[in-house]
Amino acid sequence: MIHYDMPLYRPPSEGNNLIIQATLGCHFNQCSFCSMYKQKTFQVRPLNEVFAEIDRAARVWPDAQRVFLADGDALTLSADHLLKILEKLSNSFAKLTRVSCYANPSDILRKSDEELSLLRAHKLNLLYLGIESGSATILKKITKGASPRSIQAALDKAHHAKLKVSATVILGLGGQDRSDEHIEGTIALLNNAPVTYLSTLQLFLETDEEREFLRKFAEPFQMQDDHAILLEQRKLVANIDPPNAVIFRSNHASNALALAGNLPRDRDRLVAQIDHAISHNQHLRPRHLRRL
Repeated sequence: MIHYDMPLYRPPSEGNNLIIQATLGCHFNQCSFCSMYKQKTFQVRPLNEVFAEIDRAARVWPDAQRVFLADGDALTLSADHLLKILEKLSNSFAKLTRVSCYANPSDILRKSDEELSLLRAHKLNLLYLGIESGSATILKKITKGASPRSIQAALDKAHHAKLKVSATVILGLGGQDRSDEHIEGTIALLNNAPVTYLSTLQLFLETDEEREFLRKFAEPFQMQDDHAILLEQRKLVANIDPPNAVIFRSNHASNALALAGNLPRDRDRLVAQIDHAISHNQHLRPRHLRRL
C-alpha cells in the first residue's frame, strides 16, 4: 500500500493511473491563483524512498501501464535524477507505456534538447503545463514566473523533443476589466503553440487565496459570472487556429460547462454547445460541485 504525503493532486486524466511522489510540494509555489501546495515545503524525495514506494506499488499493481510523477513540478528535478526514476519504473512495470508529470516553462527551458529527448526515450512523454493566460501583464500580476515568450519557447522546445504537452488556460483570470486582453492574448499564443491537449479551468479562489490574489493583482478586480465566463470560452474556441490538431477538454471540476472535442475539426459543434448554454442557462455544473 502506498502512503501519500497529503494533499495529493493530479490532472483529471490521471485519475485511474498510478501516482508516485517524486517531489513534495511545488518548487516555484508563487502563483497567486493556486493554493494547492501552500501548506507544503518543497522537497526532493530521496531516491531510496521513491524506489521503495515503486517496489510497493509493483507488488499491488504489477500491470500498471501509466504513471504520474507528483507533486507540483517533478520536471524541476535534474535529468539524471529523473532518469534513475524512469529506469526503475521501466524495470518494475513490464507493461509501462507512459510517464507524465506537471512542468513549469522554466523546467523545460533549463533542460537541453538532448536531455528532453533522453527523458522521452525513457517513457516520460507527457507534460502538463499551465499556460494560464497569453497576456504578459496578467501573467505578471498573477506572479506566474513566465511570460508569453518563455511559454512559447518552452512549448516549442518540448515539441522539438517530441514530448506531448497538455496545456491549461484559466477562464476569468483577467476579471471583467481585462477579459478581452486575457482571451485575445491567449488566442495569439495558442495559435502558435504546438500543444497536444488543451483544457480550460475556471478561476476559483478560496478566501485566504483571494486576498493574496487581489493584493498581487494590484488593481480593482471583479470576478466574472458564468455568463461572462461562457463568453470567454466561446471567443477562445471560436478563434483558436492551432498549428496542429488539438484535443480540447473543459472537464475540470471548476468549469461551469463540460466540453469535449478536437480543434479545429469540432469548432462549430463546440461553439453551438456554448451558445445553447448561454441562451438557455442549461447544462451548467452547480456551483457547489465546482471545487479544485
